[in-house]
Amino acid sequence: MLHVTTTATERRAMQAERFKSGDTLRLAGAYSPIVAKICEEIGYDMIGITGASVAAELCLPDIGLFTMTEIIDRGRQIANATNLPTNIDLDTGFGEPQSVYRTAREAELAGISNMFIEDQVLAKRCGQLDNKTLVSSQVMQARLRACVDARSDPNFYVCARTDARAIEGLDAAIDRLKSYVDAGADMVFPEALHDEHEFERVRAEIDVPIMANMTAFGQTKLLTFDTLREIGINVVAYPNTTLRLALKAVEDGMRQLLLDGIQDNILDKLQRRDRLYEILDYEGYNSFDPSIFNFEVPDGTAPTGKQHSTAG
Repeated sequence: MLHVTTTATERRAMQAERFKSGDTLRLAGAYSPIVAKICEEIGYDMIGITGASVAAELCLPDIGLFTMTEIIDRGRQIANATNLPTNIDLDTGFGEPQSVYRTAREAELAGISNMFIEDQVLAKRCGQLDNKTLVSSQVMQARLRACVDARSDPNFYVCARTDARAIEGLDAAIDRLKSYVDAGADMVFPEALHDEHEFERVRAEIDVPIMANMTAFGQTKLLTFDTLREIGINVVAYPNTTLRLALKAVEDGMRQLLLDGIQDNILDKLQRRDRLYEILDYEGYNSFDPSIFNFEVPDGTAPTGKQHSTAG
């Protein structure tokens, strides 16, 4: 909280300037506010609130089962924990154009910097799966016009995702993206392209910023950041990597603990208490109350003069 020194308006303006400059941004998907802060500290440029991660945290498949308020609430928490611009995955917009209007409005009010919606039917599925069903280009254009009409900050970007590559082919996907730009989309997201040559085709025919999804275990060939930057992609997204890292670590570590009955063999896998307190800026809260951080961190390096210990 104390480390966030920018406003939502400032973060959107920062995003717009970087897009105009032609920079290529690294987007780290974050499933929680503290993960967003860690990714900011490491050096990523943008934070993503992904539908797949929100669904998985609720122990649901990514088929449109979470509600608009559930993902907007998580987006608000994350957007207010970082100085970086934030992108949110709003599926199909959660209804007809009037509902999509409200969805976009709520996203902007939550402090988020940009949003995307997709051209699947409401009973959507993960963009990396087969047998998706699309709405018509005209329906998607109506959704996008609702998003554009809903915003009050012109730097709140509306991004259009198409899942048409896997259903209708690359040419049709590009035609859809062009129509979505005509409907007001500031940015496009061609989902499940096959390789760098397809990204080059899209870049050659689309003038607005482009986002590339570099999710692991998907249909798109994993490309290096430098390759995508050379093509001219504007956002390289790693949407669910943090969640997959965390779940794998939890599964492996807790399995070991159950087997051993003691944590000795997983201590090197655990984040140290002093590092957690550093991320949370425990000491910074002493500006309000000197009793908040008047202890020595167990098994960690304590600031000079701090005494006592806690099991917190």
